[in-house]
Parts: sequence; structure tokens; C-alpha cells
Amino acid sequence: MRGGQGAARAPVIQFTNCRILRGRALLREDLWVRGGRILDPEKLFFEERRVADEHRDCGGCILAPGFIDVQINGGFGVDFSQATEDVGSGVALVARRILPHGVTSFCPTLVTSPPEVYRKVLPQIPVKSGGPHGAGVLGVHLEGPFISREKRGAHPEAHLRSFEANAFQDLLATYGGLDNVRIVTLAPELGRSHEVIRALTALGICVSLGHSVADLGTAEEAVQSGATFITHLFNAMLPFHHRDPGIVGLLTSDRLPLGRHIFYGMIADGIHTNPAALRIAHRAHPEGLVLVTDAVPALGLGNGRHTLGQQEVEVDGLTAYVAGTNTLSGSIAPMDTCVRHFLQATGCSVESALEAASLHPAQLLGLEKHKGTLDFGADADFVVLDDSLHVRATYISGELVWQAEEARQ
Repeated sequence: MRGGQGAARAPVIQFTNCRILRGRALLREDLWVRGGRILDPEKLFFEERRVADEHRDCGGCILAPGFIDVQINGGFGVDFSQATEDVGSGVALVARRILPHGVTSFCPTLVTSPPEVYRKVLPQIPVKSGGPHGAGVLGVHLEGPFISREKRGAHPEAHLRSFEANAFQDLLATYGGLDNVRIVTLAPELGRSHEVIRALTALGICVSLGHSVADLGTAEEAVQSGATFITHLFNAMLPFHHRDPGIVGLLTSDRLPLGRHIFYGMIADGIHTNPAALRIAHRAHPEGLVLVTDAVPALGLGNGRHTLGQQEVEVDGLTAYVAGTNTLSGSIAPMDTCVRHFLQATGCSVESALEAASLHPAQLLGLEKHKGTLDFGADADFVVLDDSLHVRATYISGELVWQAEEARQ
């Protein structure tokens, strides 16, 4: 019931005693919801002459847009890069288990895999709205296999690929199709990558630069061709150098298309990026920062050996490594933990930390009118947080989908 007379007849819920994140500020206002959307109370009063059907006291908590994770490889024992018989049930399990962490939408991410894995897995991860069953699926993020061998990180070298003479057709043959794909991470220094970037962008697919040894000039050309995102800034790319800052230099480049800026993912788990590096990136380009978990299947499982696609991963405390090496292999920190660490490490405002996990990923995907915002008319996907940014409840389309035990009493 999201439009027309059905939505108009739906009950109006008024959330009171709260601070709403709206317009980059925490406002002491009520939040009005009807038919799964954020409602303008003035129109309700003056045009419909209606009042709320139900009031919910939020106990002084913060109401922020639901978190959006655009890079998550799995979790709770589910590996999105494994061609199991029922991929959909694994995605559904993760979608349900991330609700307590405030995530209302996500992009299941596949690491570098052989073509047969993509062809089997991708059709089983359709775009899907969120609800009591779990967070919504916005489309798949394909991280690889068109990436640098030198900066492959945890991606298996045997399955890496470069573009052949007919580059875009080669990509289609590798993935088997792009119907459910939202983001593709590639290395822009690969031959013919720019024609691939243009083709993907024309289809509305976000192109991200990552696992790359590109210099700044090559990265700028990629953005001019349509790339809009950087995959986990600082990780799996050339380190910053003052004479050629590489992909990192895109944050302050003056050679980007007019009116465009770059977005960049950051894994704020306390392991992948030093707090000083987080601060440098945030202060250089705060409006482009997108918090991602880069969570691996070991998320929520503790120490031991787990999978990530074709590799074995070993978890020791807060760190995941490719088994038998010291190569980091994704994160085991959920999104709400990343938000809190980012806030503490950078000293940014609460509003900035929350927007990095909500508004910015929505803007990256062109969804900012519906997701990542509590503006009137947007989807009523939001998270209820206490002052220390611990999640108290999660709502999708105005419906309570998860609540902390103590909040139920």
C-alpha cells in the first residue's frame, strides 16, 4: 500500500519523543509514517484534516535512515561466492541477521570466482524489497575478476581475468549476464577497461575502482568514462605518494567531470584502516565517504577456519586472514560497529557518521529520493539508536522488523 487510495486509507503512525536525522541535522521533531512512506504532517493536517491513528514514544532516541551496506561478502556461515544448491536461502538468512545491526538494504558481494559460479549464483540473487523477512537486496556487487594481480588481496590469482579484444562481451561471457548486478569493481589500468566502464555506466551499473595499481591519471580517465566509486580506499591499491597519489588522489582531483564527485568505501573496523588514515580521507572529502563492512562469511561466528569464495579464511580475534598468510580477507565487524568506530576515530559529528552509512551509499546508487533519507515521500526505512549509537530497533517500510530485547519490556 504505497500509493493511491490504499496508502491514503492506511493507518498513520506518529513517532514522538525523538531526534530525527534530516537535512544533515538532528531535529527534535516527530516522524510521521503511512503506507510505508515518510509523511508530511502539514499536508495531513491541512489537506486531509487527519491526525495520527497510533503514537509511538521513542524515549528520546535518534531516528536515522536505515543503513545501506554496498559491500558485504556474506556472514553467519553464508558465503555469497559459493555456488550452493539454494543460494537464495543463504542470502535470506544474512538479510535477516543484519537487521539487528540497523542494515535495511544491502548489495550481496561476490569476490573473484570462476565463470560457472557467477552463472549459477547471479540468477538466484534477485533485487528484492525488505520487510520482516530481512533487509532489501539492491543488486549484486561483483568485485573482480577483472582486477590487478599485484593488488588482488584475498582474491584467488587463478581466476583473475583481463579484457580481451571484445572487452564488454568478454565481461558478459564471464558473468553470464548483468540482470541483478548493481556494482562492478574493476582495475582501470587493464587494457580496454574504459570501454567497459562506459558500457556498464550506460546500463545504470555503478563502476568502482579497486584492487588496482592505477596511477592518478588512469583513475581520472576512468571517472571521466563514468566510474563513480572507489572500493575500500587505501586497501588493495598503490599507497599514497606525493608525486603520484594514485586512486587516493581522486578525493581532491580537479580533473573530474563538472558537478561530479567521487564516492569511496571505507572499512572502519579498526583493523583495515588506521584512524589517522580515516581522518585524512574524511577531512579531504567528507561528502563522498561510504562506510562498508566488507564482511566475510565468518561474521558472527568467532575464531576458526571459514570460506570466502575459493579461498580458506582464518579468523583470529577481530581479524580475518587468507589461511596460512598475513593477507587481510575482509572484515568481521557489522555495520553498527563500523559507524561507532568511525565516529570515535574521526571525531566527526554524529550526523556525519550516520550519513556515511545511509545517505552517501544511497546517493552513490542514485536512490537518495527513496533511501538513505527521512525526507517526506521517502521509504520509511529507519533505525532507532541510543546516544551511543547502539541499535534499539529497525524499521522497514514503517514496519518494526527487529527490536532489542530490553526495548520490548
